[in-house]
Amino acid sequence: MSTNRHPVTSASTAPSRASETALGTAPGAEPGAAFGWLDEQARLRAGAGLVRTLRPRPADAGDLLDLAGNDYLGLTRHPEVTEGAAAAARRWGGGATGSRLVTGSTELHAELERELAEFCGFEAALVFSSGYAANLAAVTALAPAGSLIVSDAGNHASLIDGCRLARAATQVVPHADPEAVRKTLDAHGGPAVLVSDSVFSVDGDMAPLAELAAACRESGAGLIIDDAHGLGVLGDGGRGAPHAAGLAGAPDTVVTLTLSKSLGSQGGAVLGSARVIEHLVNAARTFIFDTGLAPAAAGAALAALRLLRREPARAARAREVAAELHRRLTAEGLSAVRPDAAVVSVRAPSPEQAVQWAADCRADGLAVGCFRPPSVPDGISRLRLTARADLTDEQIAGAVRVISRCAPR
Repeated sequence: MSTNRHPVTSASTAPSRASETALGTAPGAEPGAAFGWLDEQARLRAGAGLVRTLRPRPADAGDLLDLAGNDYLGLTRHPEVTEGAAAAARRWGGGATGSRLVTGSTELHAELERELAEFCGFEAALVFSSGYAANLAAVTALAPAGSLIVSDAGNHASLIDGCRLARAATQVVPHADPEAVRKTLDAHGGPAVLVSDSVFSVDGDMAPLAELAAACRESGAGLIIDDAHGLGVLGDGGRGAPHAAGLAGAPDTVVTLTLSKSLGSQGGAVLGSARVIEHLVNAARTFIFDTGLAPAAAGAALAALRLLRREPARAARAREVAAELHRRLTAEGLSAVRPDAAVVSVRAPSPEQAVQWAADCRADGLAVGCFRPPSVPDGISRLRLTARADLTDEQIAGAVRVISRCAPR
């Protein structure tokens, strides 16, 4: 079954005219009044310097150097990857045509799942339409009512939303603090799961995975690791942060990842034991009720994965570029956080100055990310740089010159 509908409201349960009035939709009210509160929200955003706008990206960026996207290995436009997408579309069509349990699973999806699991060292894998959907699936399906979710304060929004949707209780613990995790699990004393990014997307710092796993095992808790920013960058040949921490294939460890960063495509996956994957197929709502990943995206991700296996030095190069960006930025007197993977964070004095800084960089030929509240858990605005494996030394030096020249004074 590929659809999920709420029960039809019967006449006996339909809202009365009195209840409509109580909700602010009185008879004769102007239609636009229903969302009139949006104007006040827009005013508050503008006053706080937090207005976000869409900027369509041209197919040819010209001389603009992109350090804003997440193409860590420089594979998005690689000929093998684009041909993988095109060949899959020609063979399987433009879309998956349905949910994975109906018509949305192809041989290509199964092939991608087998190779992802083998590469990262897990028994099985399940591919989703996005990394966000994969995180929602893992957290909600593996944290039933009566259990506890322990969540790092720096976790990505998709993990946070998974905690909100799960039927388990959630306890947020200080960032990257194994002792706080241990105390929380000890106090609970029942079924629990710890949820954490491997590499945190704001500052690029890495979670102490081995210590977190040890804390979980002391109390018999499970561990869910979001390796979106670790796959392709960390571990032997880019096999990810859990592989580097010795957790690959552990029966108490589940890993989620995205295909949209190092693999230059789109989609997500959950890796774990065969029984975990079998459970997700039967219980994860973002798998059961969502249209399957488009064949073109699956084909591109599979081509990128095979290319990474053939060229493992790309992972090390991404880390080298990040380290060099950090070294040069701090030498210029800027406040840059030491990277553990491929994300380099440069702190800004305020949201408004961060926006202007990013805009000035763009005008000077450099695209950088701009993170502001509420996207940052600590309320500190930043420029966020992507250290791509295909950057030359000249491009690194040029990027640092632009960032330094445009920095708020």
